[in-house]
Amino acid sequence: MEEEEEGADPNLTTETIGIDAGLQKKHQAMLDRLSNRHQARLDNSLARRSDSTNSSESTSSFLSRFSHSKQSIDSQLAESRLIAQSDPSRLKSHFADVSSSISDLEKLVAESSYFLPSYEVRSSLKTISDLKQNLETLNSELTPKRKFSFKNKGTTKKEHPKEPEPVKPDTVSTSNFKIPDSPGFRNKSNETLVKKFKGTEVGEFTLSDLDSCEVRLTGCCNAVFMNRLKNCKIYLGPVTGSILIEDVEGCTFVLASHQIRIHLAKRCDFYLRVRSRPIIEDSNAVRFAPYCLDYEGIEMDLEKAGLSEETGNWENVDDFKWLRAVQSPNWCVLPENERVGKVRVADFES
Repeated sequence: MEEEEEGADPNLTTETIGIDAGLQKKHQAMLDRLSNRHQARLDNSLARRSDSTNSSESTSSFLSRFSHSKQSIDSQLAESRLIAQSDPSRLKSHFADVSSSISDLEKLVAESSYFLPSYEVRSSLKTISDLKQNLETLNSELTPKRKFSFKNKGTTKKEHPKEPEPVKPDTVSTSNFKIPDSPGFRNKSNETLVKKFKGTEVGEFTLSDLDSCEVRLTGCCNAVFMNRLKNCKIYLGPVTGSILIEDVEGCTFVLASHQIRIHLAKRCDFYLRVRSRPIIEDSNAVRFAPYCLDYEGIEMDLEKAGLSEETGNWENVDDFKWLRAVQSPNWCVLPENERVGKVRVADFES
């Protein structure tokens, strides 16, 4: 009898074992969760280190290529004076080669800007601007000027005096940009201006001296230049190269391009899709939002221009006149409740 009392109660033992087993399962599950969480943190940490390493390596590679190219261009510029002395007839082709090298360097910056720190982008573009200025100075100084000569007396056709030729006769100079003498809309007020680009019909297009106009450009072109626009609405299909904007006020722009640079803009809204960071300079009260244009065939045009994917760069704006670490006060993201809706081709046709 005493032995039976000293033995464990079978029912109590089974219940106790069940409780212990349940606690063990819960404990093990907790350990598994902690282990998984720890492993996830390790994986994320390694991924961040890898991204940081890759970004650092990419930046280092870019700086090496940029430095090498700049040295080569500096050598070309230094060679200009020797060519002017020995064989002036070569100057035109020489300057064309230098200009091409600078364009290649600018393209390298545009293609690399998505991973470069902002200050590297600013520094690189400042270097390119200086190279362009040096080239223009040398071109103006060394290129032979056209000599004056008398016309034959037998000539009956009256010739009007010509204005002196600029350094680059195919462009009109502004403070920062070169505005080409390309097809476009100029000197218009209170008009609706419509153009549809077909294939490679137009390489470059210019909008200049427009007041209170609405411009609707659909299809693709290579580059668009805008100068002196006031109170205008500009709707553009995709641009495969660059959009350069200068001296605009009170305008709304809907633009898609690989590179967009804005100078002297006041009280303007920009709806953008852009591969590299938009650049503003000497601008204030400008606001940014995502691209919102739609028309039949736009998806195909965006694909052809390499702009089918939204990069989010519309809000990664670089202000070249604001070098502090804090947000520039000259631009902001356009509040959603103040944005225009989708701008559709049906709206154009109505």
